[in-house]
Order: sequence, then structure tokens, then C-alpha cells
Amino acid sequence: MNSILSLAHAARANNRMEEFFAGETTLRISAFAIVFAAIAMWEALVPRRPRRFKRSVRWPQNLALPAINHLLLILVVPGAEVGVAIAAQAHGWGLLPPFRLPVWVQTVTAIVLLDLAIYVQHRVFHVVPMLWRVHRVHHADMDFDVTTGVRFHPLEIAFSTAFKCMMIAVIGATPVAVIAFEILLNASSMFEHANARLSTSVDRWLRCIVVTPDMHRVHHSSVMSETNSNFGFNISWWDRLFGTYRAQPAAGHEAMQIGLEVFRNAGEVRVDRVLAQPFRST
Repeated sequence: MNSILSLAHAARANNRMEEFFAGETTLRISAFAIVFAAIAMWEALVPRRPRRFKRSVRWPQNLALPAINHLLLILVVPGAEVGVAIAAQAHGWGLLPPFRLPVWVQTVTAIVLLDLAIYVQHRVFHVVPMLWRVHRVHHADMDFDVTTGVRFHPLEIAFSTAFKCMMIAVIGATPVAVIAFEILLNASSMFEHANARLSTSVDRWLRCIVVTPDMHRVHHSSVMSETNSNFGFNISWWDRLFGTYRAQPAAGHEAMQIGLEVFRNAGEVRVDRVLAQPFRST
């Protein structure tokens, strides 16, 4: 009888977990769709730079990557990051739980620390040759717009997911903090890659706190000294704090060349070419 009751409790727990992960996935996809649509409309109304390729040519190729990445995550490690957060909360892992902070303070602190971790991860991708070969898929885009913000190779997503899981356990981030961070990270990635115009005054004030499109566009310059700057995703403080901040590209935003010198053929927009980039010699 006890065994039957234990199995029943386990089944209910599994059902609750499945419902939680399903709700998290729905929330993240809904947030993605809303932010993507809003930024695409913004780009259409006040574009910052002329496009090299039509949307109809380039967007299906770029959007195929997040679709592939999402499918692989669902099949291989569904809910990995939230799962680690649930385990960390249950076992008291990490730096934050011993301080017994108010929930909102713990959540904000975890988000800030995770953002710092992503800044560090980004710099490592630029330094380690093997990781750069994977990350350069993101930089090889010859236009800069909202779809660039979701153009990442599956191998980079796999590495990033593993790294974030480790950091979630180290920090002791709660599931709520992890979900909030992931939605924020995804939204900010699309915002900072927007091919849209902000007034100089608005940009100047915004970049005191967050990464703006003009700030991040410098990072996508084909000039490597500019590529190796402005690594932040959400908060702009890290680049200033660690000396990687560059205010403007030398050639100006309209004249600067986007992308990498080694991948400038028009055929490089094709998703099969993009997926093969890490394995191709240059």
C-alpha cells in the first residue's frame, strides 16, 4: 500500500513538473514573439542603416537557427536551467541562499550575477580559438537587425546552456530568477541588434544602464579591434568596469562594415553554409 501511495505522489510530482516546464516554454515563446514583432516594426519605421539583403532572402535563414536550437533543447535537455534552479533551491546550493535575502532582492541579485556570467562567457568565446569558430557564426551575419540577435550556432547554445546551468547552481538562483533572466536576455539580444534609430540623447542616457543598438553594433564591426569590445548583453556596466567599452565605430554607424572579412560571399546567408561555418577553414 505504501509503495502504491509513493508511486501516486511521484506521479503527481512529475505531472506538476511537466506542467511547470510547459508553462515556462509557453511564456518564453510568447515573450519572444511579442518582442520580435515590436522590434521588427520599429526597424521598418525608422531604420538605422540600409540593408544589404532583403528580409525575404535573409530572415528565413537566420530564423531557422533558433527553431533548430529550440527543438534540440527540447529533445536533449528539456528545462535544463530551470531544473538546476529547482534542484539548487531544494538542496540549498549556491552563494545566495545562506544570506536569506528577501525574494525580490535575491531575484535581482541573481539576474545581475547571471548577466555578469554571460559577459564573461562572451569574452571567452572571443579568446578561445575553438569557441570563436562556433561564435563567429553570430558575427558572420552581413546585416545587423533583430534576427542577428537570435542567430547562434547549436554548438554555442549547447555550451552556453551548460555554462548557465553551472552558474545557476553556483549562484543559487531560484527558478523565477532563471525564467526572468532568460526572457530578459532573449529580449535584450533582439533589442540591441535592432536596425533602428534612437535619438542621440535617448541613446546616451539608456546606455548608462543597458546595452543599446548603437553600442552593440560596434561589436559587429569587421574591424577586429572593434569586434573585441562591447561584450555586454543586458547591462552596459561590465564593459565600462572591465575596460572593453567603445563608444562609437571609427567609420561611423552608416559607413561601418558589418560582419567578418572571411565570410562576405552572398551565399553565406544560407543556413546550411551557416551551420558548417565552425568546421570550415578560412
